[in-house]
Formats: sequence, C-alpha cells, structure tokens
Amino acid sequence: MTTPLVRAVVVNYDGGDLTVACLRSLTETVWPAGALEIVLVDNASRDGVADAVEREFPNIRVVRSTTNRGFAGGCNLGMTDLGETAYMALVNNDATVDPGWLGPLVATLEDDPALGAACPKILLAGRFRDVTITAPTVRRGGRDLGVRVSGARVDGVDVWARTQLVRGFLGLEPDGPGQWTMASAQLWLPDGSQAELLLDTGTDPSWQVMPFAGDAVTVINNVGSFLTEDQHGADRGYLEPDDGRFDTPEDVFAWCGAGVVLRREYLDQVGSLDERLFIYYEDLELSWRGQEHGWRYRYVPTSVVHHVHAATTVEGSKLKLHYEERNRLLVLTRHAKARDAWRAIGRHLLVTASYARRDILSPLVLGRRPRGSLVWRRLRAFAAFKLRALGMLRSRRRDRLARR
Repeated sequence: MTTPLVRAVVVNYDGGDLTVACLRSLTETVWPAGALEIVLVDNASRDGVADAVEREFPNIRVVRSTTNRGFAGGCNLGMTDLGETAYMALVNNDATVDPGWLGPLVATLEDDPALGAACPKILLAGRFRDVTITAPTVRRGGRDLGVRVSGARVDGVDVWARTQLVRGFLGLEPDGPGQWTMASAQLWLPDGSQAELLLDTGTDPSWQVMPFAGDAVTVINNVGSFLTEDQHGADRGYLEPDDGRFDTPEDVFAWCGAGVVLRREYLDQVGSLDERLFIYYEDLELSWRGQEHGWRYRYVPTSVVHHVHAATTVEGSKLKLHYEERNRLLVLTRHAKARDAWRAIGRHLLVTASYARRDILSPLVLGRRPRGSLVWRRLRAFAAFKLRALGMLRSRRRDRLARR
C-alpha cells in the first residue's frame, strides 16, 4: 500500500530554541522519505528562527505571516494548499516527538474511517519528583491558610516556571505569583538532588529545604481532553504519574492541539480552527464541532510527545488567563446547551463578585489598600466575550443548518 502523505505544522511566535528543538525532533520521525512534509509557520516573530530554519533544515517549508495570527490562525495558514495530503499533524513549538510517534496515530486512523483525529500520550517534558507540604492553618478572609509558596529551586536553579501545583492550593492571588496552601499540598518539581521552596505565613518569605518523596517519574500532560461538570475544558490525566494507568487506547471527547493527527476528510467537512479564539480552546471548539457532525477521536498511548507546558504564555500569566476565560464562554455560547452556557456566564459573574468582595470591599472596610487586579482581569475577559458573543451565536445557527 502507498504510504499516506502527512503534513506536520508547527507555529512559532518567538519560541527560539524550543521551536528549533521541536523541528529537529520532527525531522527524526520514523516515516518513509517523501511522505512527511514539515511546515513552520512564523507568526511575525523577532527571534530569527525562520531564517535559521531555512539555513539548517532546507527540507522544512517556512511560511511567514506579517502579523501574529495566534495559534489558530497560524495553524490554518499551514493547512492551506494541501494537495494530496491525507493527514494533518499539529505539534506545539514547545513540544518534541519521539521518533516513532507518527506511525501508531496514522495506523489508528487508517483502521477506522469514522475517526477524525488520533491523539498521542503527551507528557510534561523531563522527569519530576514529589514534594509535600504540611502546615498548621490560620483563618483569614474566610479561608483556612497554611503557607504561601512563591518560588522553587532545585540544586540552586530557579524552577518555579516548571513547578506543577498538584493539589491543596487555593488559587491565584491578586498581589503576586504565589499561592496559599491548605493544611496539606503537593507539588511536582523537576528532578534533582535538593529542593527549596520560598515560603511565608504572611510575613517575610524565606527559602526552606524540602525533602523529595519517592523517585523521579514522568508526568502526564494530556491523554485527550474532556469537559468538566462545570463546563471547563480540561486535560485527561493532567499531573498524574505515567505509571501505566493511561496505557489503554480509548475514545475521548476532544483532542489537544499540542500534538495530534487529523484526518483530511474531517477538516474538509467540519472546517478549520476558529481564528476568533486566537489561542486556547480552539482545539476543543473544533473537536466539539466535529463531534456534532458524528466524528470520533481516539487516544493512542503508544505514540508519545513531550511538552514544555505553557512555555509561550506562561502558566498563570494575564495573557493566558484572559484568553482562557474569554474563550471558554465563547465556545460554550457556540456549542453547549443554552442552560449550561447561561449557567457558566452567571457563575463567571458570581465568582468575579466574590473576588471583588475579598480583594476590594473587605480591604476598604478594614482601612487597607484594595487589590483589584483579578477583578479587573475577569471583567476585561467578560467584556471581550460580550463583544464576540453575537458572532458565536451566528456560528451556532450556521452549525445547526449545516448539520441538517
């Protein structure tokens, strides 16, 4: 049989060395010569990667955009003029693929024509070790607070950006990157010999050595995506150890854009990524749209991708949180049952009001300085949602007409 032609698209926006490492791993994919086309879409970057790739990888096609079109627009640009391409692969620029990643995904799609996409096992890049914090709690502002964690080092190197907060944390604070713990909390820190955490109980923070628990392990980032009960898009298996519990192939609600192979016929029927979303939730939206047309998606654990989570937008950043909050409401407006969409909108406003009470009203009553950054951020996200909600309602109607 003729090997199907696959196109792999990588979108770069000032990804630097991460993008180069991604492309290098793709060039090492075990796949017949001439049957894999790699396309780099450069979103008006200033890092010089596009020029470097043209020099180092002459077989990689570089497509340059004069503006930053986001992940959705960049992927769409790379998926034009498909010719004889049978399958489209999307790989985040901050991910690397194992040499044998592609074969199991294409084989799965070849075996079942009702599948629109096949998803790999996406692991967090590197290995991690467990750290557990236990602390007495104090009642403040209606919450039982343990200690605040705002930094992490392993063997003297700052690893806070790669630290994963697993459980027992109370969420973002308005005045800094740290989070308060409950009585007990767990973190994943990159592998090393000695861990230190920057801890405080409301006074001056200090570095404290923390013991590692257990050996280093690989950790799951995504094994397919799903909707939570309160209608948030979420990664299946997120922050669970890769200990075999996700080694069985199964159908999933949605695929993750960090690594996926899409069937050409699926895209031809359902359409491309919604560029109004720009970044985040665009993969879940296209998955949901395809599901409404009867397509299914399959998780394939023998295909492995390694991902530096949130390397471009940074976990907890204003940019990431803005687009996640805005786009979740937009996607629900387009696809969810009306009562679920209205419930999500109402909950967003109620949660925003609770932050306003905690961070603005209560400090004013007590004569303290108010801290309104979280409130304003959520209000801006909601205002941006309102500007685009009518367009999503029109798309909802068009989707229904198309299905009929």
